[in-house]
Order: sequence, then C-alpha cells, then structure tokens
Amino acid sequence: MVQQVTSGIKISVVTNFEGTFYKNYKIHFAFGYNVTIENQSKDTVQLNNRRWTILDALNTVETVSGEGVIGLKPVLKHGESHTYSSGCLLTSPFGAMKGYYSMVNFTTTKKFNVAIPTFKLSAPFAIN
Repeated sequence: MVQQVTSGIKISVVTNFEGTFYKNYKIHFAFGYNVTIENQSKDTVQLNNRRWTILDALNTVETVSGEGVIGLKPVLKHGESHTYSSGCLLTSPFGAMKGYYSMVNFTTTKKFNVAIPTFKLSAPFAIN
C-alpha cells in the first residue's frame, strides 16, 4: 500500500494483478487498484476531477483525465472517506501510475489539487 497526505486529504492505494489476455494480437496485462480518499481536514471537500499518468516498462505514457471517479463526485466531511476500485491495461508486466484529484473546499470555496502517490504495477510472475 502507498499513502500520501496533501492539504489534509489522505490517499491510500492498494494494487493487484488481474491476469493477461490478448487484444488486437498483443498481450495485455490487467491491473486493478483500490483507492481510499480520507478527509483528515476540518473542512468539507468535494472531488471534482481526476488526472492520471500511466507508465509502462516499454516507456509508453498515457494520460487520462475526466470528471469525478467512476461516475461519482464524492463530498467528504471531516473524518469521512470514499473507497473505489478501478483498473488499467498495460502492454508490459511492469508499470506505474500517479496523478492528482482536483477538489474544492466548501468552507473557503477554493479549488486545490491532491496528489495521488506513484504506485507500482507488477505481475507476480515477472518479479525476480
């Protein structure tokens, strides 16, 4: 598990390898990840957007951005958390992801970014 706190918002990520499959005559490695967003600040906040950078061992970089997470824009009061699961496909057995969530503080109405710590993706059979 990797964790990081930015502006009182704690992000925790746990990853897992889901398996391999062929798509368009290429092997793909499927990874899942669970993210917990915990509001440790004294204010109420809302997650509005996300931006991910996905890297693989073949130096392929993909950027993904959009509204909310899995179709939701969670509002978190002090002490509340939101957990969701998602995944990605790589064309190599190793990679990493990092990014940030764009949030708004309901008390101050200020927008701010919360770092998603870099987490590694690795197929267990490929680990030495």
